[in-house]
Amino acid sequence: MTEAKATIKFLRSSPDKLREIARVIRGLSVNVALDQLKFISKRATEPINDALKSAIANATNNLKLKKDDLIIKKIEINEGPRLKRWRAVSRGTAHQYKRRTSHISIILEEVASGTENKS
Repeated sequence: MTEAKATIKFLRSSPDKLREIARVIRGLSVNVALDQLKFISKRATEPINDALKSAIANATNNLKLKKDDLIIKKIEINEGPRLKRWRAVSRGTAHQYKRRTSHISIILEEVASGTENKS
């Protein structure tokens, strides 16, 4: 089976927020996954949607695969580096907080027509 990949690195969004969306579309066909992402009202769907469209474009243009025969084999949301920032608080002191980043990687796989999961 042939596979197409796409990654987005150093995304300024928490991995936990992205993993919640990734659980919904894992294992679905790409058409169903794109429809699911349209109706989830969270800001974290936008970068996952972009990564999925990039993986579909890689599959159709580079590997000459049909969009209808693709399923999401694997979607991983890994933690990127944390950006350390400071916030001023009372009495002239400062508290540290961390801006989290994420890495998204999607792997699509070609399956025979009619056998993909449409649930």
